[in-house]
Amino acid sequence: MKEFKITYFYNENYYIRRFIFVESQEKAEELIQSERDRYISFRDGRGIYHELNTRDVRVIQISEYHRIDKTKKGAIQ
Repeated sequence: MKEFKITYFYNENYYIRRFIFVESQEKAEELIQSERDRYISFRDGRGIYHELNTRDVRVIQISEYHRIDKTKKGAIQ
């Protein structure tokens, strides 16, 4: 499974990010397309619940995400 970051932009100042695990970029795109003009809900990494109407979103970006282990940042390896 790959991790993808989805960003829902409402305007230049307001956006919500969501992370999903799917097999490919194509599967991520299919999921987003299937959710078009619907209410969706999810919890982010901090446990905050989000519910949004995708009809109100102006731009949606999907990109593969590569997590960096911040606990090892700067450590000598």
